[in-house]
Amino acid sequence: MTTTNTQASSAPSPSRWFQLLLGMIAMMAISSPQYVWALFTGPLTEKLRVSLAEIQVTFSLLIVLQTFFSPAQGYLIDRFGPRLLLSVGAILTGLSWVLAANVTTLTGLYMTYGLFGGLGTGIIYIGVVGMMVQWFPDKRGLATGLVAAGYGFGAILTTLPISTSLKSNGLSSTLVTFGIVFGIVGILAAIFMRRPEKSIAFTAPDAEERGLMQSTRNYAPREMLRNPIFWLLFVMMTMMSTSGLMVISQMGAFAKDFGVKDALVFGLAALPLALTVDRITNGVTRPFFGWVSDRIGRENTMAIAFGLEGIAMTIWLAYAHNPLAFVLLSGVVFFGWGEIFSLFPSTLTDTFGTRDATTNYGFLYMAQGVGSVLGGPIAALLYQATLSWHVVFGVAITMDITTALLAIFVLKRMRATHLARNAQAAALATA
Repeated sequence: MTTTNTQASSAPSPSRWFQLLLGMIAMMAISSPQYVWALFTGPLTEKLRVSLAEIQVTFSLLIVLQTFFSPAQGYLIDRFGPRLLLSVGAILTGLSWVLAANVTTLTGLYMTYGLFGGLGTGIIYIGVVGMMVQWFPDKRGLATGLVAAGYGFGAILTTLPISTSLKSNGLSSTLVTFGIVFGIVGILAAIFMRRPEKSIAFTAPDAEERGLMQSTRNYAPREMLRNPIFWLLFVMMTMMSTSGLMVISQMGAFAKDFGVKDALVFGLAALPLALTVDRITNGVTRPFFGWVSDRIGRENTMAIAFGLEGIAMTIWLAYAHNPLAFVLLSGVVFFGWGEIFSLFPSTLTDTFGTRDATTNYGFLYMAQGVGSVLGGPIAALLYQATLSWHVVFGVAITMDITTALLAIFVLKRMRATHLARNAQAAALATA
């Protein structure tokens, strides 16, 4: 079903910045299950007396469930509102750690940390992003970038405390303590979150001049899924996700083979230093390129950012034997990658409207799940078959450049035609 937006030209509510702050807090509260997982693999392997490969299935479950259930989660949020669903997400996230503290089997770990954690973090992630594209029609790139950065940066605040707690208090106590903290913080943020009133939503008067035309119609999910623009966006996001995750999953082996893993850069080992730099640039890029896209348009920004990643990756491969170059260029690579989490939801909502924005983005966010499944195995199989990192990186670079070209030469034209038709239909309807 397609309906016309009811947008007003009044000034936006100041309370939306409070909603943005709450969204960032909620995202920070759910970031640790993914980003500090590596701290738990050793203690869990020892406790359950199983192999590392079996333990790592938990992490795969977390990511797959977080992404593949997002359309259903988005629908429930659109149907019942953010307070209830985001509170449920926070409870599930906290419970995933509290219950995992006492598991004695792999199945128990999969059902707690993996299942509850994946569903809980997925509800909050898709819900918060869906809220921001509705509250900030004039600053969608910046708003979604800030909350996505909150998800990336949140674990920076918890990594050291969790690591210290593991050493002093043990695995079970650490999981229970931090699980309770994450649950409480997430609930407190959720109960104050609300959707904007329809009278608040608006399209910035200079959006067309900035190349930010927005749909005058709201597209239901089933209608969006029949539109080729959605599938182009899905393919593009899948390629970018796969490209970045191919690099993330293989950085350790890549650094070892090029002889820089333990080399010192500024007195620190190159690999952990590179991973730290990557986490920072991967967070900063989300609001930065989101803000840029609010100024010069989504597709133009995509072309710049995706092209930057491809070029940086090419230079990185050429100078990978140099420890300093390895660290610095890895940061540039991820500066060109992390912005997918602000550009794609903004572009999707600009194209298909705000009414079902959360559900609609849930379908697109599944591309991240596809990328997580493809990224690691494809990189490993390619290297195993060719014994060449040039082939692995060649595929990733090709995906980056292809996506950049699709953005500027295909997506931009398709969206312009689509939005012009919507505007014409709206004008005829009101004539």
